[in-house]
Amino acid sequence: MNTSSILEIKKLLSTFKKVVIIPHKNPDGDAMGSTLGLCLYLKKKGHSATVIAPNDYPEFLKWLPGNSEVINYEIENSIAKKLITSADVIFTLDFNALHRCGEMETPIKNSNAVKIMIDHHQEPDSYADYIFSDVNMCSTSQMVYHFIEKMEDLDHIDTAIGEALYTGIMTDTASFRFPLTTSLTHKVIAKLINLGVQKSKIHNAIYDTNSFERLQLLGCAMKNLRFLENYNTSYITLSNTELDFHKFKKGDTEGFVNYGLSLKGAKLAAIFIEHKQESIIKISFRSKGSFDVNKFARNHFNGGGHKNASGGKSNLNLKDTITKFTRLLEEYKLELNS
Repeated sequence: MNTSSILEIKKLLSTFKKVVIIPHKNPDGDAMGSTLGLCLYLKKKGHSATVIAPNDYPEFLKWLPGNSEVINYEIENSIAKKLITSADVIFTLDFNALHRCGEMETPIKNSNAVKIMIDHHQEPDSYADYIFSDVNMCSTSQMVYHFIEKMEDLDHIDTAIGEALYTGIMTDTASFRFPLTTSLTHKVIAKLINLGVQKSKIHNAIYDTNSFERLQLLGCAMKNLRFLENYNTSYITLSNTELDFHKFKKGDTEGFVNYGLSLKGAKLAAIFIEHKQESIIKISFRSKGSFDVNKFARNHFNGGGHKNASGGKSNLNLKDTITKFTRLLEEYKLELNS
């Protein structure tokens, strides 16, 4: 985002605006942390701001400040559409292609609002009037911090905003482990802690509230874990029957794929989760080093994301999806063994 764009947005937000803030479908910690953090900031600026989520999100995120005012598009459809139609400004956060917000794509396209994208994923589409995109940033929540900084409003960040942004940064970096966690990230985190953010409270709320069923599902996933030594690749499968048996709730499989990547020798890890309701296999990829799972997901599984963390989907059944995946690995054998 260049200087002229920053000045234009500052002017735009200098007077009262009706603002809608939208995360991607199936929002995760970074999506909800960034949108709620931005929403609380804009309210402090005197704007009418509302987060509209395309669908529901995990219970372990529903303690976040401002959560009680989030509109669920699937449930409160008419209210959500009215807010989008009447909005002066629409922020889209943590995604860079409108299809990522599901059924909200058409209403957003048809809206006359000024559209502002804040995102850190690769190859952004050009639907927004203003694009704040940085693929070298660890999270959209950190980008929201820098956006507020560019608006010269860091003094507006309070503990509540800090908690939301900290949550997004922590979850999208796997507790500050991923390569894009930089010294700047830690400087931002230090500033949030100095504002009163209690890091252990947030960590406990996200990671230490497991249900018995989720831990049993994790055990099932570990039982299904396979390691293909010839390709330095691990994968996990979870069928719809297994999900139902363990009373699966949204967010229960968060982080499971990282167990596969933790295997000694693993360069690539994947998890394949059957979603019969949507008639797809949902896929998450993780990698170490130079293997680019963003390109892999884009080329073969209608997905994308980051170099070392991405997602995709398959319209084949679970068995055929695994067959496709394992056959593809032969094409990448040299790269995975280099």
